[in-house]
Amino acid sequence: MKFLLGGYAEPVERRVARLVEGHAASRIFERDAAFWGGDDARRRSVASRLGWLTLASQMQAHAGEFDAFAADVRAGFDQCVLLGMGGSSLAPEVLARIFGARRLHVVDTTDPATIADVAGRVNPARTLFFVSSKSGTTLEALTLFAFFRERVARAKGDRAGENFVAVTDAGTPLETLARDHAFRRVFINPADIGGRYSALSYFGLAPAAAAGVDVAGLLASGVAAADAARAGRSDALVLGAALGELALEGRDKLTFLVEPSLAAFGLWAEQLIAESTGKLGRGIVPVDGEPQASPRGYRHDRVFVQVRREAGENGEIDAFAGALAAEGHPVVVIDIEEPRDLGGLFFGWEFAVAVAGQALDINPFDEPNVQESKDNTRRVLEEFERTHALDPAGTQRDGALALDPAGEVLGLEPAVAKLLSAVGPRAYLAITAYVLDDDASARAFAEIRKRVLEATGAATTLGYGPRFLHSTGQLHKGGPPEGVFLQVTADDAADLPIPGYPYTFGQLKRAQAIGDLQSLHAHGRPALRVHLGADRRAGLGRLVEAVRQATAARAKG
Repeated sequence: MKFLLGGYAEPVERRVARLVEGHAASRIFERDAAFWGGDDARRRSVASRLGWLTLASQMQAHAGEFDAFAADVRAGFDQCVLLGMGGSSLAPEVLARIFGARRLHVVDTTDPATIADVAGRVNPARTLFFVSSKSGTTLEALTLFAFFRERVARAKGDRAGENFVAVTDAGTPLETLARDHAFRRVFINPADIGGRYSALSYFGLAPAAAAGVDVAGLLASGVAAADAARAGRSDALVLGAALGELALEGRDKLTFLVEPSLAAFGLWAEQLIAESTGKLGRGIVPVDGEPQASPRGYRHDRVFVQVRREAGENGEIDAFAGALAAEGHPVVVIDIEEPRDLGGLFFGWEFAVAVAGQALDINPFDEPNVQESKDNTRRVLEEFERTHALDPAGTQRDGALALDPAGEVLGLEPAVAKLLSAVGPRAYLAITAYVLDDDASARAFAEIRKRVLEATGAATTLGYGPRFLHSTGQLHKGGPPEGVFLQVTADDAADLPIPGYPYTFGQLKRAQAIGDLQSLHAHGRPALRVHLGADRRAGLGRLVEAVRQATAARAKG
């Protein structure tokens, strides 16, 4: 690990020295909750979430179990589908993408088009479905189970349960559901591990094993990283000290530069950083997948982390990282040799973020604001059940339109310009997109991000709903009051019913968008909803044009 911190090297070194002198590493591994300060309630909360520290070695004892499970899956199934959200799905998705494991599909959405696409690409009788939820009550996982279970039952009748595996904590409603439906397997995860710290637990490893990922290699790498972190001064401790100190110095936009073969890593790191640090009005904003600008075009609120493979094609990103450091931006360079080293990368980042949380004087293991949007969604759905009306303003006319918090229609161009005028000197723009994640959406949002960056220098983030609610959603509400939010919705070309539920996936997704917007406004965050209408591609074109006009006018001053 290489640290190019420029003028920030001295304050970071002072913080590292204090941590070393205070025996930070040994205190963390001794599970001394007082390390993170706070009152008795915080310490109790912290103490209940430190199982990740020895998780890799604990899971090594189950190596034979993973091998046998993988063999069973290979013998009986052609493909695997993971139904889960956030910490239950991100690590397996990252592992599958980086290892090239095409047997595993991750469904972490309520978007009906995405669900229908996966359903159309797998044979339900020959597919193993993971239903993953720490609490066992995650609405998305349970509705997805209801949908896919009906499809498997059509093919296999009373034997449908043998196509399902549950991953959950002990005593949850999901464990009961799995027993009642005669699931093939139930993996009971250690209860003292939070979702975002569960990459090397059953949540990450059981789907990875089924997909053919080298689980033994991941765990060996994780154990080695944990052993290294026990030293008084490790790379992981220095990284955490640097992230915390830089955030306190105003460098709180952590921007990833990741080579293409490792690009998926940012999905996992984004949740770890945002949900762990974004609370009490503090936090570090992870910026992943942002289009590049000139090194001189970035504001002085950035720290850049380059993640690279030593044998990869790194010339262009190396040059860019060097130019950023020359401009005075702090840069951290992290090398891995091969995909199995992700195990150590996972642990190292978990440890670093825990240390950064101590610097920020927060509990890095709780998520106090995540429940808000869930509660708002529940209220919207309860109202829908009573009135059978949901968001009528969004379907009043064709074409893209902007909506204020009360659902009143605004002029699209002036509304977008007003929103972007709220992107002040330390602000970031967050695009929260409750639309299909495909090439058309990706191109449009990339152009919006690039134009905002070039016009303002501000960081931009992109999250697809409802996935981001289980990731960056905590930061949006509980973190620094610097976010400016562009919510994007659209009519669904086709919808899907949810067996046993009084609403469809499209209606659930719309309720989640409404609930999230209500939560943002309750926290006083500048937020605008743009509804793209029935023709999503045309609506995206209008939105991009509105952003072009607004950023061009801003650039002219």
